[in-house]
Order: sequence, then C-alpha cells, then structure tokens
Amino acid sequence: MNETLTTVATPKVPKALASMAAKKLLINGKWVNAASGKTFESINPATGEVLAHIAEAGESDVDAAVKAARKAFNTTWGSTKPVERQRLLLKLADLIDRDYDEFAMLDTLEMGMPISRSSAGRQRVVGMIRFYAGLATAIHGQNISNSLPGSVLSYTVKEPVGVVGAIVPWNGPLSQAVWKVAPALATGCTLVLKPSEQASLSPLKLAELIEEAGFPPGVMNVVTGAGATGAAVAAHPDIDKVGFTGSTATGQAIVRASAGNLKRLSLELGGKSPDIIFADADLDAAVAGAAMAVFTNCGQICIAGSRLFVERSIHDEFVHRVAELAGKMRVGSPLNPSTELGPLASRLQFDKVMGYIKSGHDEGAKALSGGASANTGELANGCYVQPTVFSGARDDMKIVREEIFGPVISAMPFDSVEEVVQRANNTSYGLGSGVWTRDVSKAHQVAGALKAGTVWVNCYLQLDPAIPFGGYKMSGYGRESGTEHMDHYLNTKSVVVRLS
Repeated sequence: MNETLTTVATPKVPKALASMAAKKLLINGKWVNAASGKTFESINPATGEVLAHIAEAGESDVDAAVKAARKAFNTTWGSTKPVERQRLLLKLADLIDRDYDEFAMLDTLEMGMPISRSSAGRQRVVGMIRFYAGLATAIHGQNISNSLPGSVLSYTVKEPVGVVGAIVPWNGPLSQAVWKVAPALATGCTLVLKPSEQASLSPLKLAELIEEAGFPPGVMNVVTGAGATGAAVAAHPDIDKVGFTGSTATGQAIVRASAGNLKRLSLELGGKSPDIIFADADLDAAVAGAAMAVFTNCGQICIAGSRLFVERSIHDEFVHRVAELAGKMRVGSPLNPSTELGPLASRLQFDKVMGYIKSGHDEGAKALSGGASANTGELANGCYVQPTVFSGARDDMKIVREEIFGPVISAMPFDSVEEVVQRANNTSYGLGSGVWTRDVSKAHQVAGALKAGTVWVNCYLQLDPAIPFGGYKMSGYGRESGTEHMDHYLNTKSVVVRLS
C-alpha cells in the first residue's frame, strides 16, 4: 500500500455556486418544470453536499420535447441554409469561450474533475464546435455515372436525418454534450438532449447559450433525469436517430429499444484498452504516458489504458516506476489547482471501484501503490480513491477482464510481439490501445494487428476533432469526430432523372 499519498486541502465552494436555483427542462424554447413536479439532487462528490435540484423528466416531458423538435425540424431548422447554421454555431463557440471558466467550475463541482483538467478543455470544446461549423457548408452529394439505357442523370443529395436523441455520460459533461450536439446542428437536425443525472449542470448551461446564440425554439431541447428518462428517449417512435455514449449494457438496451422504428444508432461504449510497452521504448515518456493513460480524470475515461503489458526484461523496473509516480500524485479537492486526482463522480462509482480493488487483492494481485480509499482527513466525506498499480495481475482476473472506470492499472509481463497482440485482443472490447517503441516497423506491425478503433503510438489520449473516434466489438459502432461523423446525421437520397 502507498504510505506517502499526498493530499491537498478542500477550498470552500463559492457561494454563487453552492446554492443554485432549481434547474428546469428546456422544451420548445421555454424552461419548464417536469409535468410530475419531481426533481432530483445534484451532489458534489468531493463533499457530499447538494449543489442543485434538477427537474426529473418523465415520458410526457420527453414526448413534448420530441414534438417540439419535430416541429422545429419541419418548419424552420430543417430548411435553414448551411451558412446560417454555420453562423449560429460560430456564435455558440464564441459564447462558450466567453463563459468557459463557469463551465469548468460546473464540471469540477458536479463530477469531481480537477479544475486544472476542466479548465484545460477550452481548446477542445470550442475547437470541436468550430470544426463542425466549418463542415456545415461542406455537405454535398455527387453526380454518378450510370449504365442505364438512354439519357439518364443520376445524383445523390444529403439530407438531415431529422430528430436526434442525444444521451451523454457524466465523465465529461460539457465536451460529451458538444460532441453530440454540434454535428447534429451542423447537418440541420434538431435535438432532444438527455444528460447524465450525475452531471446535468454543464449541458443545461450549454442549452442556455444555444438560446442566446439565436437558435430557433425547439431546435435544442433538454430533458434531465435518470435511466427511465433515457429509456423514453431511446424508445420514442418519432426520434430518427440516437447518439449514445456510456456503458455497454446500456448501449445494448438502447439497441433493443430502437427496434420499434428502426432508428439509426451510433454507440460509443465501454473499453478495456491495452497499453503495450516494449523494451526499446523511451521509458521516461512511457512511464508518464502509461500512468496518465489511466489516472487522467481519475480513470473515468472509456479509453483508459488499464491493461498494462510490459516486455518482461523491463517489467519489474518499469512497473515500479509507474507505481512510484502514482504514489506522488496529489489527491484532493478538485477545486485546488494543484490537485491531480479528484474524487470519483459519485458514491455509486466509488463503491464499484473499491469492489474491483478488493477483487484484485482477493485474487492475488499486489498493489505496488494505492489499493485503498483516500477518504481521510479533510477528504473524509468525498469519493476519493488512491491511484492504484497492481502487479502480478493475470488475464483471467476480474480487474483485467472488466472495465473498472477508476484509477486502477493492472500490469502484466509479455515475451513476444505475437503473444502480446493475442492477449491484447483477447477482450470483448476494442476502443483504444497504446504502443510504445522506437522501432517503426514494430509500431506499424502491432498497430495493424490490434483490434481497436484507435491505436496511439508513443503517446496516449491524443484526441482531435478531425480524427475519427469509435470502437470495435462491444465498444460500439459508428464514429465521432472527423468528416465521417457528419454522415451519422445525414440520409443519402438518390435521384434518377430520365432526360430523353
């Protein structure tokens, strides 16, 4: 166990944010209470304090939001010129840039993301909106040479899918919402956004700025609530597409719910990503990279490189260096700029991760660092977990097979390229992966053999709006980012005209 864990004190929550007014639903340009009058609490995972009471949408609220989105699509937004959609998105980007410090504080308070990390997300969030704004005016079909008899003109037209249900997770409240909202708006779709009940404040703030930017009423609607609210969105017969990021189990439920009207789906689901360290790698860079591939956002990232494969000749030294780095990381209040690991996002998530850590101990893995709660002293009321590095892990262990979504690394040795590729691919997931080597040929060989949507070579967690992102196997289907992301929100219509 780590005996030198560093903690930092908890600053008080600013008064302006500690007593937020009740938050409502946005339906057809109006902020309204849930039809049932029900609300739920938003809890600060660092302190256990209530941040806000938020309206809990039921089926009738979801239905009203879908009707508003359909009306806006049929009357105003669906026929809006691309240049106008672009103008409004660029205005939205400017407004988010203006208020980004507030967004960062909301994400930090509500899901425990260290303020240093949430503040650093400005470029990604604003950049994503501007990227999709640029694509709004680049949507086009094509003329097609055909072999039909006579004089026949054939071409395709790209048209917006229609009403989109966007269901987003809690581990990146603002960025995840923007990742769904921006391409949908750029293509001319309208939206019903369902944020996670654990992190609704940033998406609600985003909706306020969409209104301020001048988007017509009904183009963006927000229904907050728990799983039942998301299920109502997924099953609604007048939603044309659902974009979802979250657990594989919930993704499977959405697939089943979508069958009623065969709505289009894009699903970014769980992961259990391998991070492979060869003996010829730049070990200084690889140690830091392997640690932050998991400890970033307290391990609450679907692409966490939590299965650490290290070539046997350097395994012991390398893993001890990663553990030493973990032991020096500052765990504490997410409001403190020096904090590197804040709390997990909820008590439920804390209990889940601690259960996995117990499983690691019980199955014989050795915690070289961490391996316990960090809820001590001024952090006693929070959901803090020590950054944990297990050595002696095996492929059949629960901590190696299942997604933990917490700051836990399972390290294992390997002896050959063929062996490590086989073991890396021996999972039901296929989202991210890492390869660390100075050998260019080896890098390309392994990258080509890994069954994962993204392979990072000599780096990890590098995301850009222009680079497609998504998974293989049980990590979902469809891609976000890149130009092909837009295709998920567009239908292709073929037109065939006989000229003579």
